[in-house]
Amino acid sequence: MSDITKPILGLTLGDAAGVGPEVVVGALASEDVFQICRPLVLGDVGAIEQAIHLINPNLKINVLKPGQEPAGRFGTIDILPLSRLKSEDLAPGQPSLESGRASAHYIEKAAELALSGQIQAMVTAPISKISLNKAGYHYQGHTEMLAHLAGDVRVVMMLAGSSLRVVLVTTHHALKDVPGLLTVDRIVNTARITDEALKRFFGLTKPRLAAAALNPHASEDGLFGHEEKDTIEPAVAKARSQGLDLQGPFPADSLFYRAVQGEFDAVVCMYHDQALIPLKLLHFKDGVNVTLGLPFIRTSADHGTAYDIAGQGQADPSSMLAALRLAAHMALQH
Repeated sequence: MSDITKPILGLTLGDAAGVGPEVVVGALASEDVFQICRPLVLGDVGAIEQAIHLINPNLKINVLKPGQEPAGRFGTIDILPLSRLKSEDLAPGQPSLESGRASAHYIEKAAELALSGQIQAMVTAPISKISLNKAGYHYQGHTEMLAHLAGDVRVVMMLAGSSLRVVLVTTHHALKDVPGLLTVDRIVNTARITDEALKRFFGLTKPRLAAAALNPHASEDGLFGHEEKDTIEPAVAKARSQGLDLQGPFPADSLFYRAVQGEFDAVVCMYHDQALIPLKLLHFKDGVNVTLGLPFIRTSADHGTAYDIAGQGQADPSSMLAALRLAAHMALQH
């Protein structure tokens, strides 16, 4: 693949006080990344310098000007500087108002570049939802912020590994609120967006989707709840009438095994932990968070800021590497 045909991936640095800089540098220390893409870090030079000193002192930095494309050469990290954080804002494990504000700025710039076609995908390092909100950005996380920046579009959170893909009908909500949030249209829209993305970016011509039941044993004909009969079954029927290959609802305790065995391409899950527990059991180190429904590609490392180990060189870049590889694959499919 020639350099000019390699997609440009914008890497947001995340919260500089967390492990974001370390996993970005750790991922960019892998030569194979540069064979499939041209990474462009959107962030803070001081944070990258600090991480390079910790992870791989042999790496160099190439500071770019706005509009300048990354060279994508192994051994050099191309960075577009978007902040000049002070030493106290770069203190590992000590997030600040400024580090939170800067992390939001990196996301905004990446979305701008993606919408204008200057990058072919964005890959995000972890942010702190608390710091983000303290800085005046009142979002539950990356997904909600990006949906707003893209024009308040409908989005779906997917978590993907080599053996399992899961998508969420509801995301960050108290478990007691989930039944009231489930609607036929919400489930159908989740399935439709997933179907479109799997066709467009994953090369699947007829994605096979499975809906997970909310209640134990899919409620045993109403013995353990009514959401299956009242909401999930009608949603499956409506989705199928629209041409989607959505089956279920199936009891969640056996469904994920069936998906891992290859029976389904993705599982439509009703709530956060229903999806993330099996995904992280199988793909704790290499799982990728993908936002479906955006007008651009966005993947992310599937872990948090890990303030407790920040600055110690212990952060595992495997998930960030997987996010880079998947983003490059999706960009080439597209």
